[in-house]
Amino acid sequence: MNLDDFSDLIERPDGGVRRDAEERRERLIVPPGALGRLDELGEWLSAAQQSVPVRAVEQPRLVLFAGDHGVAELGVSGRSAGSAYELVRAALDGTSPVSVLARRFSVPLRIVDAGLDCDPELLPESVVRHRVRRGSGRIDVEDALTVEEAERAVRLGMAIADEEADSGTDLVVLGDLSVGGTTAAATLIAALCGTDASVVTGRGGAGIDDLAWMRKCAAIRDALRRARPVLGDQLELLAASGGADLAAMTGFLLQSAVRRMPVILDGVVSAACALVAQRAAFRAPDWWLAGQVSGEPAQTKALDRMALTPLLDHGVTVGEGSGALLALPLVQAAAALAAELPERTPEATEDEDEAEAGEAPSEDEVEVLDAT
Repeated sequence: MNLDDFSDLIERPDGGVRRDAEERRERLIVPPGALGRLDELGEWLSAAQQSVPVRAVEQPRLVLFAGDHGVAELGVSGRSAGSAYELVRAALDGTSPVSVLARRFSVPLRIVDAGLDCDPELLPESVVRHRVRRGSGRIDVEDALTVEEAERAVRLGMAIADEEADSGTDLVVLGDLSVGGTTAAATLIAALCGTDASVVTGRGGAGIDDLAWMRKCAAIRDALRRARPVLGDQLELLAASGGADLAAMTGFLLQSAVRRMPVILDGVVSAACALVAQRAAFRAPDWWLAGQVSGEPAQTKALDRMALTPLLDHGVTVGEGSGALLALPLVQAAAALAAELPERTPEATEDEDEAEAGEAPSEDEVEVLDAT
């Protein structure tokens, strides 16, 4: 597999349709610019859907990729190594923040076990049946995956994207359920952006103290030494420094762009996968929205590199797709406004034109002013 092949498969959202949407926006009863960024979101959705007026977002889906990372053994996370299945269990039981929000917004939840480090019997078959391997390697001293496992994970993500597109999903909210995932994500971003470990090391979703932050920074530094030699091959990079869940998310993002299915990104993990995907296919980011600012410095660098501006900045650091899910109503509101606001009547337009013409000075007034 060569991820660069996606560059020929992914097209940008239809520019002609977007221009039509912009022209229609100028004819609405609300003055242009009065709705702020909602105007831009509505036009982006029109181009993605190839539809003017834009259609309502009626079948969104929350997709979370789950996995454990061996680097968590170093105490770089606020959660214990191998405990990501507890996050999955809470989401399934409806007791986690993201499951509460999904229930409130009536968004179906799908969890994909790409690399959890737990007995399969602890979770439903529908979750664990896709698992690539049990846990990912400790990236500071070994590869997270073999290249073959990385390819399997990418193909898993592609298959999930195809299933969602075929089922009628019209927008995906993408997140992760991982322990140690932010360390792997920061490593990928630092490698792709050519920066040092200290610049990208954050506190993670669960929060860590200063000593854990220093351990995390050292782990990313060591992992970067192993990542930089394979920067020329995205699949080898995911194998060396990613993990099964990150590789699957990368495949999901690429195939979603192929299928013209918009995606809202959550935090630093999805941003890292998006950055790897952008390296393979430069048009792919045109199909994604950044849902929120997570507070992770690595996420900021990745979004800057992809020229994606987050929709929200509410200080939500819990992860698990929660921030991106909070942005979904904003996107749905933009679609509703663009589709349902009426256009100005021809008479109103003519009256406005006459009023504008009446404001201009007459020729006699100009002559008087010149004489003065």
